[in-house]
Amino acid sequence: MRDILPAEASYWKKLYREAEQLSEDYGYERIETPVLEETALYVRGVGKQTDIVEKEMYSFDTAGGEHVSLRPEGTAPIMRSYIHHGMLNRPQPVKLWYWSPMFRHDRPQSGRYREFWQFGCESLGDDDPVLDAQMAFLAWKTLKNAGVESVVQINSIGTLESRANYKNALVAYFRTKRHKLSEDDKKRLVKNPLRLLDSKEPEMQELKAEAPQIMDWLDEDSKAHFMQVLEYLDEAGVSYQLDPYLVRGLDYYTMTVFEVTPVSDNADVAKLALGGGGRYDGLAELLGSGRPVPACGFALGIERVVTRMKEAMPDLGAPEKRDVFVAQLGEQGRKKAFAIFEELRGSGIRAAEALSKKAIKAQMEIANKMGAKWAVIIGQKEVLDGTAIVRDMDAGTQEIVDARKVVQEIKKKLGKE
Repeated sequence: MRDILPAEASYWKKLYREAEQLSEDYGYERIETPVLEETALYVRGVGKQTDIVEKEMYSFDTAGGEHVSLRPEGTAPIMRSYIHHGMLNRPQPVKLWYWSPMFRHDRPQSGRYREFWQFGCESLGDDDPVLDAQMAFLAWKTLKNAGVESVVQINSIGTLESRANYKNALVAYFRTKRHKLSEDDKKRLVKNPLRLLDSKEPEMQELKAEAPQIMDWLDEDSKAHFMQVLEYLDEAGVSYQLDPYLVRGLDYYTMTVFEVTPVSDNADVAKLALGGGGRYDGLAELLGSGRPVPACGFALGIERVVTRMKEAMPDLGAPEKRDVFVAQLGEQGRKKAFAIFEELRGSGIRAAEALSKKAIKAQMEIANKMGAKWAVIIGQKEVLDGTAIVRDMDAGTQEIVDARKVVQEIKKKLGKE
């Protein structure tokens, strides 16, 4: 668990604004699902034998006897909401986006916490490959707009049928290497062989290089679908690399899968996934919809992205400069400054104040630290005269103006009239 302090908040704010703008430009609507859901939702949707369900979920029984879990990921609850609220009857695809906290009892890693945030988009109700490409594009473009250069690592894992045939070939290969596998990977070989390709064990990297590749086992429809996805990415100028061993860690994926990694000279940093996604046409039926719902989506890990943003834009966390500082002297001056500050703010002027400070010197020091170009100063005399002092903070010169025209004068000096 961690705090998001003011020095970091500017990065979160920029990333949120870029995510919101891009999502809404592409027709995605905001959705928020409950933090607490029935545990069965994730067992059915994410997969009983995944690390998330087996090791990482925060699950407990309520006083009423319900077995619930803190939300570990965003896709299964969104599909549950789609089914529950009859969104199948809306024009398809239904396009949704979210910015939400998730919870996993995970091993501490760079940029990963047990409470973490994700931004994601989901398109439900359409199987066109252009939507797979749009998901990869939106993930890549969000990062680019936030100042982070990235590469899309992409693969296809085909239909359930072609994947079953590939799984048999994979099991046959790794059985001959079983003596080289870690205890965790031996369990994966029995329970979920595809997860071997997602293993981070050092010895697995060498073994994977000789393993069968799923592209050799794809049916013709899956190959055609994937080629169309790549053609759309080419047309959009997305930087991508084919990764024949990419499978992702959730059971609901079919066809296209991808991850987004940062461009970095540091080999370890370049391997860190900032997010990922893909197609999950079988998820709705796993959740009891009674009919298939083609769908695809992605999610970015906010904390990991923010870490990369800090490297790319170290000055973004500096205090934001203000156009004008409102200073005051005496109780009557403070009351008038209170009102003038709101007039300036309401007129779209970036103003600052330190109304709790009484000494004018201390206030001017704060104004300088905030980089204010102008100061509006109001004391007892100015209140009686109905005036205000406007000071040029760079030149040190000042003039007296009508208090009723302070906003107008400041706008003129800022060139905002």
